Amino acid sequence: MWAGVDAVDWAALEHNYGSAEDVPGLLRRCAGPDPGDAGEAASELLNLLFHQGGWICSAASAALPFMLRLSAAPRVPSRCAMLELVAMLAAEAGRVEGRFLDPGWASAWERALPVLLRLLDDPGPEIRRAAADVLGACDSAGELILPWLIRSWETEVDPATRLELVIALGHAALRAPVGARGAEVFDLLHELLDAPQPQMRLAAVHALAPIDPGLPARRLNDVLEAVRDPSVELWRHTSSVRTGVPGVHHWTSGLFTGPAPDFTLGVLADHHDDEQRIAALAQAGGLLSRWRSPVAPLLPRLLGRLDDPVAEVRFRAVELLACLGPAAAAHADEAASLLTDGATRTTRRQEGVGEATLWALARMNDPRCLPGLIELIAGARSGFATSFSHYPATDRHHAGLPSLTETLSHLPDYAELLLPAICDRIGTVTDDRLLHRLCETLAEWGRVAEAAVPRLLGLLEDDRTWTAAATALAGIGKGGAPAGSLLLSRAQADGPHGKLAAWAYWKVCGEPEPALDLLGNGLAEQRFRHPDLRRLAALGVHAAPHADRLRTMTAHTNPWTRVEAAHTLWAATGDTETTVPVLTAVVRDLAEGTYLPVMLPAVRHLARIGPAARHGADLLRDVPARDQRLRSSGGWRGFTQDEDIRSAVEELLNASSL
Repeated sequence: MWAGVDAVDWAALEHNYGSAEDVPGLLRRCAGPDPGDAGEAASELLNLLFHQGGWICSAASAALPFMLRLSAAPRVPSRCAMLELVAMLAAEAGRVEGRFLDPGWASAWERALPVLLRLLDDPGPEIRRAAADVLGACDSAGELILPWLIRSWETEVDPATRLELVIALGHAALRAPVGARGAEVFDLLHELLDAPQPQMRLAAVHALAPIDPGLPARRLNDVLEAVRDPSVELWRHTSSVRTGVPGVHHWTSGLFTGPAPDFTLGVLADHHDDEQRIAALAQAGGLLSRWRSPVAPLLPRLLGRLDDPVAEVRFRAVELLACLGPAAAAHADEAASLLTDGATRTTRRQEGVGEATLWALARMNDPRCLPGLIELIAGARSGFATSFSHYPATDRHHAGLPSLTETLSHLPDYAELLLPAICDRIGTVTDDRLLHRLCETLAEWGRVAEAAVPRLLGLLEDDRTWTAAATALAGIGKGGAPAGSLLLSRAQADGPHGKLAAWAYWKVCGEPEPALDLLGNGLAEQRFRHPDLRRLAALGVHAAPHADRLRTMTAHTNPWTRVEAAHTLWAATGDTETTVPVLTAVVRDLAEGTYLPVMLPAVRHLARIGPAARHGADLLRDVPARDQRLRSSGGWRGFTQDEDIRSAVEELLNASSL
């Protein structure tokens, strides 16, 4: 098994973490007698040779023959793990650009292919499945592989392996040259569309969809029957899919591109199996997170799950109502029926159904959430997130709750009712992070939080808490004038947060000089962050002496700096000739459906500029009609991003037409 391993100059080869001198030791551990240690070694090897993909390293090419020897050895505990890694590398080799492909990979793969083909005859069905997965994932021509896969299909009796072979046949038949047996494969796949087994029909649809994108819609009934049938568990035993109900739902939903809700409506139909109902709501979340038009057809199905006997189903249903927020506000009564639901999820945070209901009602601006939120503000046990969580914008929806303070930020209309609880809490809280976030909420509420000023004055005197208080006071504005002298002394002290104190002093007292000095000095010395530019913009014409420096910064490499420098320049001088093109360039891709967080302030700044920003408005005129959600984050945040940017664009369109 190890012939030739010591002849390789591993130290001269490279993997994702540097020199590959540790690879032979890991390979030997993969063959060791302890399954646990062999599994750990295989996981480490995967991390070294593949990590997150993107290239094929020289160590992968050198390790390939030894991984296949391990795969072929009956007593090696990590055989399947080795083939899984080979499948990942083979697929990546077919995707990456030539400059990211080790020059030795092609010859190593050519020598490896016969070993893989022989594994189709292995006594273990799990090895046969894994080998078929590799052959489906690689980029070898169909004419080299199809005869072997067809022969295996003709003799294979294991149901899960037969599914794996159908998927592999579909992939291999697309890789030219396919040879004389390509037509035979497509004839077989079309015959399998009418197979008696629902999973075989589903496999055939997946195999044929790349050459017939309309097939899944035409075979929707067959697809739905398969994903909702108990035999769907067969896929859990495959190598290419290797998942049960939720994964098969998600995998199959990828066959239906665009906003059409037919597949999702189908899986949302009543089903006796709890996992099916949970998976169906996951699909609904994925579709709703990407498109706006499915809201109307899917909303009744979400409402129908609010009285489900399973807590996870109720949680997911009401959490999606929260994500939809204003679009679901007409159904606040149905949501409110779960306010007293004390059931919790089985997740680490054990989020409660009742807590998800509070979040939903907050998003609907419904006051029935207030009593429960007041209890949470006071310190009751909470399943709300303890930090600001961000998830990537994918086709999966992350069902979870925001932090408590993020929930409160949606309720400025009820600030007066919530303020007493917040004032009591900020006077006793010992968690600095929570204190800062509660004060940030007060800042977002602005003048309506003025009743909190007496409590904030006490915090302002404490070196541990004064920055949180200053943040809140700056948002409250002139109602915080009693804090003026304390803020001025903080601004004049030699400390890292002088700019914050000076800016807050300007906001509460209207005296610009301290903020102008500190922010201006930071600008001149290039010691600034883009929030500092935003603060300087609040000084308006007082910032005009810095116009030349700001104009230079509108060409900065960082888009946030460009946006805030352009806005500050306009606020200080009224210059639209420089600023409007800068802001418009940042939002240009928004017209094509690409959203980045920096675009929101850019659009808002253009709206403040008004008619002079008409070019930017013309560019974005079709944005409100786009069905696609405009987001960069997943979970609930993607929904609010979409709402915020659309609202900003509407404001720009209105302002530019004045």
